[in-house]
Amino acid sequence: MQTPPKADVRGLLGRLPLFSALAPHELDRIAADTTEHRLARGEVLFRQHSPCTGFFMVAHGQIKLAVSAPNGNEKVLEIIPPHMSFGEAMMFLDRPFPVTASALTESLVLGVRREAVLSVLDNDPHFARRLLAGMSLRLHSLVRDVEGYALRSSTQRLIGFLLSAGGAADEAQGSLSVDLPTSKQVLASRLSVTPETLSRILHGLADAGLVQLDGKTIHIPDVAHLRDFEA
Repeated sequence: MQTPPKADVRGLLGRLPLFSALAPHELDRIAADTTEHRLARGEVLFRQHSPCTGFFMVAHGQIKLAVSAPNGNEKVLEIIPPHMSFGEAMMFLDRPFPVTASALTESLVLGVRREAVLSVLDNDPHFARRLLAGMSLRLHSLVRDVEGYALRSSTQRLIGFLLSAGGAADEAQGSLSVDLPTSKQVLASRLSVTPETLSRILHGLADAGLVQLDGKTIHIPDVAHLRDFEA
């Protein structure tokens, strides 16, 4: 089997928002301490309780972050899209990863060692602010998730996910098509519903004329109408 060509790690890092403003020598320092992980669908990047030696960024593909119960049940906490990083907080806390990370599709993930990050942090306060901003956005997202589970119905959670995945801002109008980023089973776990409930909600929204189902593509004829729908 032919070995895939080595990725242009420096070029990939430079296109990521976190590293886009680094000086060339700083980017070289980060790239020298970065490893590439090519993952097949379903392959595990790291397991829950594994030691954390740095953080990761998805160059392409999708990574699922999940926790497992002793009985084997899995709860999907987050689906990481391309150009997004994860694992920063654990890197600074010097604690094991609290989740298992695995590939939902064929993926390329870049792993940046902690020592390289700390070296740049010591010399570039702007990089520190960008890193803090990214971690703050992640915390804000988690708070919104908790709020959603406590205060919103399963239908409202699904609607919120579809609008967010489609990039529909609060004032967005018109129609929209959303390609589901993963299987309905994984999406159901992410939204804390059963797959059967997810299917029932989707078909209920379709019967109401709010969405049109086409495999893994969800067509939304009227974004404002769907946003205003109360379940």
